[in-house]
Amino acid sequence: MTSNPVTVTVAYRVMPGRASDFHSWGWAMLGATARQPGFLGGGVLVDGGAEWHVVYRFTSEGAALAWEKSPSRAQWDARLEGLAQEAERRRVRGARAWFEAQTLTPAPPAPPSKWKLWFVNMSAVFPPVLLFNLTVLPYLGDLNALIRTLLLCLCVTALVTWILMPRLQRFFRKWLYPSLQALRGRHKRRAM
Repeated sequence: MTSNPVTVTVAYRVMPGRASDFHSWGWAMLGATARQPGFLGGGVLVDGGAEWHVVYRFTSEGAALAWEKSPSRAQWDARLEGLAQEAERRRVRGARAWFEAQTLTPAPPAPPSKWKLWFVNMSAVFPPVLLFNLTVLPYLGDLNALIRTLLLCLCVTALVTWILMPRLQRFFRKWLYPSLQALRGRHKRRAM
């Protein structure tokens, strides 16, 4: 085996209801690829969603390009009309680079904007402060203002910290972190 094989991963967006046809096309196309000089192997990665992947490997970049520019490959691509559309193509040289490319972790999502955080915090703080002012503070009128304020802060902070904020963060999760939700959604589709 050559020391610098090339692995090509092609992502396809499969048309609704055409997954079985695409699966058959992918394996048949790989059967034709297997007759090409330098072919090392390949596969069709089945995805539960609309995006599927065809992976193939050649001994060199030249062998992979020869297959991709061949009339046979052009015929296979023509058969994709109405079945799927190529979304992305990625090439990786060498086995080590392939595994490193597959294990890269995505960048952490950007923090929510300040106005969104302000809105969630106000949604958590305002109701208990209002409720406390209407129901409890009238009975504490004789207490020192410092003690009344301390009681208000202790009660509201505990309520917000352990009860309201966790629920509001779950409720507003998709709004606060839309990029993280998109990533999780894509992961869940692939895991099926």
